[in-house]
Amino acid sequence: MPTDKRPGDLEKSVEAFQRTVQRSASAWAASYTLIGAIVLLGGLGYGFDQWQGSAPWGLFGGLVLGIVIGFYQLARTVWQR
Repeated sequence: MPTDKRPGDLEKSVEAFQRTVQRSASAWAASYTLIGAIVLLGGLGYGFDQWQGSAPWGLFGGLVLGIVIGFYQLARTVWQR
C-alpha cells in the first residue's frame, strides 16, 4: 500500500479541525441553551401544574417563557459575532 502522505499532513488536519470546533462553539452553546431553557422551564411548569392542579397553564407558561429566553440567548449569541 503506497504512502504518498507528506509528513505534517496529520498535524495540519488536526489543527484545521480544532479551529473549526473553536469557531462553532458559540453555535453549540446557543443551541443547547435554547433546548435547555425550553425543557427546563417546561418541566417546571409541568411540576407547577401537578402541584397546583392548574393544568395546562403552568406547562404552557413554562414553554412560552423557555422559548422566549432561549431565543433571546440565541439572538444575543448570533449578534455578538
